[in-house]
Amino acid sequence: MKRPILLLGALTLTALLALPQGARSESIIVFTRNNVNPFDKAIRQGSDAAAKNLKIDVSHYVPTSSGNVGEQTKLVDDAIAKKPDAILFDPVDSAALVGAVEKINAAGIPVIDINDKSAGGKFVSAVLPDDHKLGLETARVLLKAMGGKGNVVILEGIPSLVTSVERVKGFNEAIKEFPEVKLLGSRSGQYQRRPAQDAMEVFIRQFPQIDGVLAANDSMAAAAADTLAARGRKAQVVGINGSKEAIEMIKAGKMLATGEFNGFVIGCLATEIAARNLRKQPAPAEVVLKTLVYDKDNYEKYQARAEMRECPNYEEEIKN
Repeated sequence: MKRPILLLGALTLTALLALPQGARSESIIVFTRNNVNPFDKAIRQGSDAAAKNLKIDVSHYVPTSSGNVGEQTKLVDDAIAKKPDAILFDPVDSAALVGAVEKINAAGIPVIDINDKSAGGKFVSAVLPDDHKLGLETARVLLKAMGGKGNVVILEGIPSLVTSVERVKGFNEAIKEFPEVKLLGSRSGQYQRRPAQDAMEVFIRQFPQIDGVLAANDSMAAAAADTLAARGRKAQVVGINGSKEAIEMIKAGKMLATGEFNGFVIGCLATEIAARNLRKQPAPAEVVLKTLVYDKDNYEKYQARAEMRECPNYEEEIKN
């Protein structure tokens, strides 16, 4: 079901969000999933950029090991004890962390859902991708480039994450639109290079003909492309993130396309929404990021977005 987008003015016009003279800076704690994925780093950078403009104090809570439910739960307890004014929360497991969100709710701290939609708990707002549509549209670019026929494999992300589940669902839905495309197999690459490389090695040994690779993020897509090249195999590869690395690989002909999933924008918008909520300004109940797919024909229009250093204007972001 498509999530609503509420357009309530220019979110990034910081003048509207100025603190009353003499008021203290609000404090926000941002939860991201790990220190490995460049996407998570981009969320932190976006939040920092927005916080600087808005004069908000931001702290980052990051598990030392990827996907560690117990550690993130402990970090939530530590955060609650700090009594921040708001929390931005990206769960390492959307179902297993519901209890942690409920603890935040019980403490009376406003919480904003970011990136991976939580399976429960109460949120004052959410900044989320449309992962299903992102997977669907990115896959369509690949399958059309293949002429609507051939063999494909899927590199999934972390199976417990909504982002991976929905993207893979979109991949499979697109494959069904092309009767002459055969799905050979689907394996998890854990959203990381080495696991994706290992998964791709298995596919290469198992299948003599692979024409396309659908990777649920750019790190896995890059690993797949490099692994194919190292083994003397050719296949068209797509990923998701809209990263600088992916754009460079598209330029070089090593990747076909990447769907945009911009962590910097998520960090910016979520932090600004938190500020609006705390300062009693109108704020959207939910923002769903627009789906964009970059390829050789349009990457020049979008490549600056891969290296954003300043937060976008909200209205312009919707228009783009």
